[in-house]
Amino acid sequence: MFQTLPGGGATFPSQVISPRRPLHPNKAAPSSSGGVSLSGATAATAMPRSQRRSLLILGIVFAISAGCMYMLFQSFPELSESDKEYIKYPRSIDDAKELGRVLSQYTDTHFPHVVIGYFFIYVFLQAFAIPGSIFLSVLSGFLFPYVLALTLVCLCSACGASACYLLSDLVLGRNVVARWFPERIELWKTRVARYGWTDLLSCLVFLRITPFLPNWFINIASPVIGFPLSIFFLGTFIGVAPPSALAVLSGTQLYELTSATEFLTFKTLSILILVGFMALLPIAFKRLLGNRLQQREGQD
Repeated sequence: MFQTLPGGGATFPSQVISPRRPLHPNKAAPSSSGGVSLSGATAATAMPRSQRRSLLILGIVFAISAGCMYMLFQSFPELSESDKEYIKYPRSIDDAKELGRVLSQYTDTHFPHVVIGYFFIYVFLQAFAIPGSIFLSVLSGFLFPYVLALTLVCLCSACGASACYLLSDLVLGRNVVARWFPERIELWKTRVARYGWTDLLSCLVFLRITPFLPNWFINIASPVIGFPLSIFFLGTFIGVAPPSALAVLSGTQLYELTSATEFLTFKTLSILILVGFMALLPIAFKRLLGNRLQQREGQD
């Protein structure tokens, strides 16, 4: 409780000569020049400023992309006045039906234009995580032959998701995802670094087939945890095929549908989940084989 000063002087309570207590964490420490250090305030505002800058860049990229889309469609064949009102972003199955009716009239005479327009609209929606691509998946089954429609949907999904991946990696994802999910991000980074490319491919195919995680979250989080872009593209192309096959098939009977998700019944969802777990079989088989080999080596 009492401490003796050097040289045998008088004793004083230890509180008197104890080190100065640190300032409150929210208060700025005094600088050596007598002023107040702004390091605490700067650190507190660094992340919001970074996010505002990222949002600004994202807005600029969106505006440029929208402008390119507008110029692209201005070069397409002229539509009649009665058909122009139906060329719009489908927000319901009725909009998709009217859009399909108009586009089907131009598919025979302007097939390349319809395919190119479909491709860029789909990629645009996927890149900026805008809902509505399900209507385009259904619509493809009405406009194109089945094999072409399924291939086009898988390609559009892979390209659009990869564009969202790049936007997240270069602009916004690291600031947002790493800030809100720091512990999970570090855990996923460790797992991604430990897995081989076949395991990563199987995991992504599983996530794409099953409805456990939204696609927009997978697209944004993948670059933050170090998921390779090449495996991401291939896994997306393969993983979206089973649900897209059902959507394209339902599009062959477009005018009989009452909703874009009518094909997602309990039976079809159960089949998709089963197929998704089948994608994980290579990982389970590899681990089982590795454990048995280790047991044999231990016995030898």
